[in-house]
Amino acid sequence: MDGLGRPLWTRGGAGWHREVVRELNATSAALLGLLHTGPMTGGQLVAAAGERFGSFFSVTRSQVYRELPVLAEAGLVRLGKKGARSSQQYVLTAAGKRAFKSWLNSPSGADNLRSPLILRLMHAGQLTAKQRANLVNSARANYLDHLDEARADAKAAGNPYAKAVAEFTVAHWRAVLKLLDAIPTD
Repeated sequence: MDGLGRPLWTRGGAGWHREVVRELNATSAALLGLLHTGPMTGGQLVAAAGERFGSFFSVTRSQVYRELPVLAEAGLVRLGKKGARSSQQYVLTAAGKRAFKSWLNSPSGADNLRSPLILRLMHAGQLTAKQRANLVNSARANYLDHLDEARADAKAAGNPYAKAVAEFTVAHWRAVLKLLDAIPTD
């Protein structure tokens, strides 16, 4: 099925057949997208996600290792070569490519923002003025570093899609800094 719940029709050895693929969650889709570049181990997928997605989509080690067996069981990836220290490579299958393309073509729905900083700021009134100032100042320093990195990424972006996402990231970090400026610290 595609992301809208419609069956996918594929051409096999004996003609056309219907293939049922479960709807992908965003983490599964992220892993399938990364595997388009070639086989990777779980650890390599975690590292690649951090490099490629940066701050806009986090993928934890536990999520990766939970999703990979599910993707393999669904036939969207297959086991590849064993690597060092018994690490296991995963290889994208043709069904995985189709499922990923279907996910790309499906409606995205609303994004959910999970920010521990914003959660803390929502409750910052319960802190002393000194604690609030420490929270805001440490966050500001952290987000200024993120902003510098995002600006460099935007300048270095090699394609228009990566550039658009990098520029969005710059705007996001600027918005967080503006939010921090609005929090009373006295």
